[in-house]
This record gives sequence, C-alpha cells and structure tokens, in this order.
Amino acid sequence: MSVQVENLEKNTAKLTIEVPAEKFEEAVQHSYNKNKGKFNIPGFRKGKAPFNMIKKMYGVGVFYEDAVDEVIDASYPDAAKESGLEIVSRPSISIEEIEEGKAFVYTAVVAVKPEVTLGEYKGVEVQKTKSEVTEEDIETEIKRAREKNSRLITVEDRGIEDGDQVTIDFDGSVDGKRFEGGKAEDYPLTIGSHTFIDNFEEQLIGKTTGEECEVNVTFPAEYHVEELKNKPAVFKVKVKEIQRKELPEANDDFASEVSDFDTMEEYKKDLTEKLQAEKIEAAKTADEDKVVAKVIENATMEIPDQMVEEQVNGMVNDYARRLESQGISFKQYVEITGMTAEKIGEQMKPQAIKRIQTRLVLEAVVKAENIQADDAAVEEQFDKMAEDFKMDKEQIKGMFGEEQMAQLKEDLAVQKAIDFLVAEAKFVD
Repeated sequence: MSVQVENLEKNTAKLTIEVPAEKFEEAVQHSYNKNKGKFNIPGFRKGKAPFNMIKKMYGVGVFYEDAVDEVIDASYPDAAKESGLEIVSRPSISIEEIEEGKAFVYTAVVAVKPEVTLGEYKGVEVQKTKSEVTEEDIETEIKRAREKNSRLITVEDRGIEDGDQVTIDFDGSVDGKRFEGGKAEDYPLTIGSHTFIDNFEEQLIGKTTGEECEVNVTFPAEYHVEELKNKPAVFKVKVKEIQRKELPEANDDFASEVSDFDTMEEYKKDLTEKLQAEKIEAAKTADEDKVVAKVIENATMEIPDQMVEEQVNGMVNDYARRLESQGISFKQYVEITGMTAEKIGEQMKPQAIKRIQTRLVLEAVVKAENIQADDAAVEEQFDKMAEDFKMDKEQIKGMFGEEQMAQLKEDLAVQKAIDFLVAEAKFVD
C-alpha cells in the first residue's frame, strides 16, 4: 500500500491510497464467497456457481461493493497513521481507480487538527464574578420552597385570575373543521404558563366555573403542523373548575416542616450557607470561563468545517440519548416540536465551535507550558471515579487500556492548564 498526502485549504488534506491488485482480488473473492448464494445460474444449484461463471453473466462489478468496503476498512487506519497527520474527522471517500487486475485507488479527504497561535494568555484581565448572597436570593429560595409546599384550593366566588390552575374542556376548529389534537376533556391548564398558543390563556381570565366561551387564536408561522401554520382557529371552551394556589406562611412552623430547624432564623442561616457555597462554586466556574474566553479571543486558529460537523453530530447524538433516557424518542421529539436534526444541529453550531476552540487553545497552553498530569493526579482521579460510580478503584483501573490512560492524562493536563490560566489572570472588581 502507498499513501500520498496533499494539503488542501483550511486545514484539510487529501490522502491518495493505492492498494495492491492482489489485496483487492482477495477482497473480491471474499465478496464472492459471501454473495454467491444470491445468484441463480442455469445448470448450478444456488450458491454453487463458480466465480468465473457469475462474472461472465453479471460482470465482476457485482462483487465490488463489499470488496471496496473490506479494502477501505482494512487499509484506511494504516494509511491515516502512515500519513503522519493528526486527523480530526471521518474521511470523505472517493473511488479513483477500480479495475480487475489493477491496483485499487481511492482518496480520503480529512480535516487536520489546526495549529493554534497563542496571543496573550498569561495575565489576562477579566472582571471577577460576584459570589455574595443577597437577601433577595434568600427570599427567592424561601418562595420556591413555599411554592413546592403549596396546595390547591377550589374557587367558586370569582372568575379566573392569572396564576390559577383551571380544568377545561375544549374543542378547536379551523375553517369550521376539527383538527387532530384540537379536542380534550378535563384538561389542566395553569393561566400564565403560556403552554397554549397565542393569547388563549389570557382570554379565559374573568370566566367563571361552568361558563362556556369561544377563544379565538392564530397558529404561529413556525407551528409544527404544516397545514395549521398562520391559520386562525376557534376553540369552544367550558370552564369546569378553578383552583388557586395557597402558599404556606413563612414562619417557624413552615421552617420546621421543610427543614431540620425549628425557627425561620435558623432555616435562613442554613439557606445562606448553602447558597454561599453554591455561589462560590458557580463564580469559580464563571471566572474560569471568562479567562479561557479571553485567551481564545487573543488566539488565532482556522477550524476546518468537517471538524465542526463532527462536533455538532456528536452533540446531536448526545441530545438524542438524553431524550431517550427520559423516555422520549428523538423521532417523537422531532414530531412534537417540528424541529429536525439539521435545525437542532444549526442551533448547536456556535456551542460546537466554542468547544473546539476551548480544547484547542487549552492544548496549546499545555504544550507551551509543558504541563503534565503526574501520577498523583491520575490516582486522585481514579479515587474520585471510584467514589462517583461506587466501584472498586482497581476494577476501574482495569477498564483503562493504553489509549484510555493517555486520554485521561491529556484531559487532566487540560484541566491543569485552566488552573494555570486562572492563577495567572488579573481579576478586577
């Protein structure tokens, strides 16, 4: 096998890979053995026709698809390694020459890890994130706890108000015709939640229990059902029940019910300490992000499009897996929201680029400062993993091969680079 490398623009390269004729012929024979049962040749039982007979009747090309896949799968990893390039994308394959008795030639266009030119990275100046806990923060937490422990009281002496939870029947129509999903009974709706389209909820304000009314809305232009986009609709609505949320009073009794403390004073003190710890951690993360963002701003790099596409695809797949873990298939999500994988990917693109820039810049800092993860850092990470996953430390270690261990050390070095940049940064209030 021979490999020729041609550098293209924007950190891409084309590998021209030539596989010897005998290797390709072996793959063709493998394809014949795999597929010969699919051919009906007069005078031969199915699967017993010789190679030359099938080739004569159908042409040798009938075996090429599987042969090409086999040869590329076998040769590309070695070719990529032989190229000496740091490849960061899947290859875009094109067949250049394929003919019986001759070498098989194909090209692979790949993205190459871009070089990063660091600008100022030591001593960058950023504004320090505040971590003080305010009285408003505490009151917000108390209100959240009161909301969580609230109860619903049926209302019969007034009309619907903002914030009420109502139970309704509705039957919608467009151009006088009902549409799928436009009818429901005993539907719970919180007024002000904006879970319904347009100003549906606002038109229910003031209506009383048992009252029937018509609600007029217009479906938005981006609605997920094509035939309903921009269409005016009429909903016949019956109010069946109105409930208001009653929050418990913020007193000592409340504190004793929602915490381990007997008084509001003690409860507030505990909340303050917990919020302080959370704010300090959040401020630390925010400061790290600011410093890294500044270093990225000062650096220059040219990221290949394929590298971005790989990152976006990975993020979309991760998102789909998270949905699956919540019991929602990606297909269902797309149908409900009217989104597509392409639209979701486009929304994720800026974040994908930021992730790539962050990793590249931090790796450049690791190289510039010769930062390494020592054995103590590796052992500490395994201790943490053992605690997080409730597993034996040595068992976890046994799951790490040479490549995984190298990746772990690289990740730890990148984290040390963040710590280095933060330690060198100048924070201003």
